[in-house]
Amino acid sequence: MSPRAVLIGPPGSGKSTAGRLLADRLGVAFRDTDADVELAAGKPVSDVFIEDGEEAFRAMEADAVRRALAEHDGVLALGGGAILAEATRELLAPHPVVYLEVGLSNAVQRVGLASARPLLVLNPRSQLKKLMDARRPVYSGLATITVATDDRSPAEVVDEIVSLLKE
Repeated sequence: MSPRAVLIGPPGSGKSTAGRLLADRLGVAFRDTDADVELAAGKPVSDVFIEDGEEAFRAMEADAVRRALAEHDGVLALGGGAILAEATRELLAPHPVVYLEVGLSNAVQRVGLASARPLLVLNPRSQLKKLMDARRPVYSGLATITVATDDRSPAEVVDEIVSLLKE
């Protein structure tokens, strides 16, 4: 069993929105590893970060990704930082990985600066820029497909993904 597409990208790239729409278009289920972590932890990701720490969250996230890659045959969205784990990067190698690329201004508009995202607490715009700059080479290196999402509707993004998955 293998996902039809694994979506990666920074916060605000549209992984959840485009992922649900892509799953509908492909006639498959959608799964989000952040939701898997929340289900396992019994609390929101932001609470896991605050109460248990980032290290505990990353361990839960790596486990959620490993299980989802083995069990899910639909569209899978990974949390923005899931690609930080070397084991996760290795597990992604045989899968169709779609990097949803987004610029800072679009990401800020989508995420909002009053967001409950734990890594964007102090000076969210600066934190988001730093996070995006650091992770961009990893996202690009893992991607079998890269789709720009700036100033595009989710339907336009999904149209491009669908056509590139067929190639």
